[in-house]
Amino acid sequence: MKAKYSIITILAIFLIISFTGNSYPWHDETHMAIAKAAGYKKWYNSAGADMIKTKAMAKERPNHYVSNPGETIVMPEIVLRQIKKYNKKTDITGHLYGAIIASIRDYLKKKHKGKYGEYHLAFCAHYVGDLSQPLHNTLYNAYNRKNHSTTDGIINDEVFDNVDKIKIYPIKIRSEEDLAKQIARIANLSIQKGYQIEDEKRLLTQEEAYVQIGHSASLFSAILIYVERIGL
Repeated sequence: MKAKYSIITILAIFLIISFTGNSYPWHDETHMAIAKAAGYKKWYNSAGADMIKTKAMAKERPNHYVSNPGETIVMPEIVLRQIKKYNKKTDITGHLYGAIIASIRDYLKKKHKGKYGEYHLAFCAHYVGDLSQPLHNTLYNAYNRKNHSTTDGIINDEVFDNVDKIKIYPIKIRSEEDLAKQIARIANLSIQKGYQIEDEKRLLTQEEAYVQIGHSASLFSAILIYVERIGL
């Protein structure tokens, strides 16, 4: 009986690590460069969500990733269902997609009450940055564990000198449904890229990293326009 419980305990620990470990993001400079390229005036706040994890790890960590198996296709409905999970530490599979919309809601609530809601928008900027990091969208398996930190920093040392490499393309957001569609689109691109580099047993290239963060910067640029319009 003791041996049985020992095996169960070991398996439980393994599953928890497998589903909750992939919460490291692009490193700070990359996050700030994404926000700056998007036109966010307070781009320097976009690394704050990782600072919060130092004090509130269990609550904040699941906002930064989703552990998707390789065959996953993210639909807008999945994004919208994740909103209610925002800041829920018990959701060990992660709810990054819903966190983006939930943080926007928090920002708008504060703004409509005449209060300072800018920090919620900074959280959104960070989550949108995480959306394009391929290994934030895949299972935290042996490949992910080995290469996650390296992938986070793949362009970090140079990105502030190369903000012009972050290509912004037009995205129109008129509603939460539109936003959910765009989040799902980028999530699927990131899942595909994550499992591609895993299957090819290689790291993300710098060129691929710039393409990925271009998706985030383009989305956040559209979000800034969206919240300005509906926040009036």
